Amino acid sequence: MSKLFKRTKILATIGPATNSAEKIEEIIMAGVNGCRLNCSHGSNEERDQQIKWIRDAAAKKGRSVAILQDLQGPKIRLGTLKDNHLDLKKGDELILEYGDFIHDGGLRVPIQYNLAEKCRVGEPLSMFDGKVKTEIIEIVSDTAIKVKILNDGFIMSKKGLNLPDTDFGGDILTEKDLSDIEYGAGCDYDYVALSFVQSAADIVRLKQLLLSLGSTAKVVAKIETKKAIASDEHLEEIVEAADGIMVARGDMAVEAGAEVVPIVQRKLIAMCRAHAKLCIVATQMLSSMVDSPEPTRAEVSDVATAVVQGADVVMLSDETANGSYPLETVMEMKKVILYTQNHSHIAPMVKQPEGDSAAYDAISSAAARLAEKIEADVVVCQTASGATAMMVAAQRPNLPIVSVTSNVRVANQLALTYANSAFVRSYSADFGYELAVELKKSGYLQTEEGKKDLMAVIVSGDKNKVGTDTIMVRKV
Repeated sequence: MSKLFKRTKILATIGPATNSAEKIEEIIMAGVNGCRLNCSHGSNEERDQQIKWIRDAAAKKGRSVAILQDLQGPKIRLGTLKDNHLDLKKGDELILEYGDFIHDGGLRVPIQYNLAEKCRVGEPLSMFDGKVKTEIIEIVSDTAIKVKILNDGFIMSKKGLNLPDTDFGGDILTEKDLSDIEYGAGCDYDYVALSFVQSAADIVRLKQLLLSLGSTAKVVAKIETKKAIASDEHLEEIVEAADGIMVARGDMAVEAGAEVVPIVQRKLIAMCRAHAKLCIVATQMLSSMVDSPEPTRAEVSDVATAVVQGADVVMLSDETANGSYPLETVMEMKKVILYTQNHSHIAPMVKQPEGDSAAYDAISSAAARLAEKIEADVVVCQTASGATAMMVAAQRPNLPIVSVTSNVRVANQLALTYANSAFVRSYSADFGYELAVELKKSGYLQTEEGKKDLMAVIVSGDKNKVGTDTIMVRKV
């Protein structure tokens, strides 16, 4: 295993373009480390089948692969419009009414969420990915609001609505979400992504719900609302409460402004590293490859920037879900990651951990620096919960991290952690060293040319305690 293997991970969305055992195996073999199953589309039966295909492909590759359940959240959409089209002029007054009635082509249209219970007069509302701007001018009834159109444009059936200044009061888990969570708790999910997070309380509620259902999945907070990024302090509270963050740049751009996105992305990556939390950068990373076999130069730069900033994961959405070139997209993304990490340094950790995690961070930091100073071939993390591996990965060492755990769920979750390759083995006091011996014999771990012994820095903690407290240097 080369020190120059892919350290930034790839998360791919499964959809019609990849909805077969063969396609899923292809993209996993090409470099996908995790698969996103979007609850906005498809049935439970389809997701059951997809989970089986993913696990079969991962077993064939002999590698852990993470599966992420992405909840739809209060994605507010228009209903079905007559002829799938409605032209709007600046100054028009449009009534948005909750219900499943038949649209007659006029200025009273159905929506799939009761905004009358949440909105206030004067709040902005945009439609169709921000293409049509409006302002709420009246709460017409218990189920309808009236908006004034601020620019010429048109809307189509099922297009989304964004309300950046509307407070949903913690009510971001819809009936559909609750149903998906309950069903998903019995499925083989490693992560659950919560859409439209507004506060840390949203994360706590979902964690409690998952715990009550017996799920061991970790929670990823999708940062896409104006309220979530209201202040650095508020944003950091969300990072601390979650197990990971997804920088959901699409809705964030509509809600807060496209110019905000690059700065929030950089802040979130830094915060996640300081707290040893997973950070996923998502949306339109290689979007032109939905229809083209080649990415744009701007897209290549975008992926490279996320790598240099130190993101754990870069995500593909429509590119692998609906695109014409899903395999080529994965291969292109892997190529960009490898070239970038091999020719550029990862940004240093700007924000340092505080409080209880500071001591464990110091040990992890020392292990990473030690490994680089002695030119070790690998860092081996013995971990029960995955925390040790996460802390070491947060240092972004320039060499492979091999994690060993007795817990299959933990190994799958670590598949998305920076530079980590996770293996499941029965626990023993020395199972990190034993794994290193095994991987050297198999050729998976290789020494530098001219060196006989493989040098491993082994990081561990007492399995009966919380935290990382031991560093060993071992020749293999």
